[in-house]
Amino acid sequence: MKYTEEHEWLRVEGDLIVVGITEHAATQLGDVVFIELPEVEAMVAQGDEVVVIESVKAASDILAPVDGEIVEVNDKLVDKPGLVNDDPTGAAWMFKMKVDDLSVLDEFMDEDEYNDLIA
Repeated sequence: MKYTEEHEWLRVEGDLIVVGITEHAATQLGDVVFIELPEVEAMVAQGDEVVVIESVKAASDILAPVDGEIVEVNDKLVDKPGLVNDDPTGAAWMFKMKVDDLSVLDEFMDEDEYNDLIA
């Protein structure tokens, strides 16, 4: 996995990038009560707001980590937003993106670098 400074994780799955939020981010948010996911086939640019997450503590936006096309969203989160708290790096992935070049992930942090960031 790779990590962003905005506490997102990125995982390569075939020719796609799967995106979610880290356990640290889920803990900081508290109990998640609502998630608005992006539209499938939406073209997004790095830094675009693509997911809205609301918890009992705060509302937050999840940004597109790279330029690409949203090809799948995790509809389970709409009915069960609490999955973000239960399994943030597994069942609670948010969306999958198709990008032109997977080497774009090289610019993101690995797990050790991310752990240093949140320490």
